[in-house]
Amino acid sequence: MAAAQGQFSDHSDDAERNAVPRAFRQAVDAFAAARLRPEIEVEHTRPPQRLAPHAYALEAAVVSDGEDLADGRLVLLHDPSGHEAWKGTFRLVTLVRAELEPEMAADPLLPEVCWSWLTGALEARGLFHGEAGGTVTRAGSHYFGALAERRAATQIEIRASWTPLEGRDGVPDTAAHLAAWCDLLCQVAGLPPSGPDASSGVVSLPQRRGPHAR
Repeated sequence: MAAAQGQFSDHSDDAERNAVPRAFRQAVDAFAAARLRPEIEVEHTRPPQRLAPHAYALEAAVVSDGEDLADGRLVLLHDPSGHEAWKGTFRLVTLVRAELEPEMAADPLLPEVCWSWLTGALEARGLFHGEAGGTVTRAGSHYFGALAERRAATQIEIRASWTPLEGRDGVPDTAAHLAAWCDLLCQVAGLPPSGPDASSGVVSLPQRRGPHAR
């Protein structure tokens, strides 16, 4: 397992950092404490605008032998005044996607299984959370004409958000939430579990049809 520190960077200058609340700065800095599998590549990216007064975003990919097996985005939102829908001052928003074998994507229980992976990843790390919601989408592409030689492609996409429990200092354990999110990425990518919980019976997707182009 590799620490996330050094795999991503915050391009904000000192003046900008000093203009944001202490709790948000600490939550962002804590991301660097997450210990991630070596197949995970993480980097800072431009966060969405207007969703909250303060936002920070990461992009990650599961890479094996130079090929992307899954990728996603994790956004940390913060509103010091609190948000009625969040029932808290912090919110995590994610997008995860991977390409699957068509026969696997045809499983009618696949959306429920994928959603259980998200909640299970949080619970496995003892992370209490609230107001979780989202969608699981599967989409298929069939090629014709000059592209007819390509195999049909099916993609699974998980969009979700949840409110992390804040500690006594008002800061959620963002390092643990990042690690849990990367656990989800690895499951969607079809990697076998690793670490002390490798034999816990967690089920990953079988081999998908191929990696994403980088």
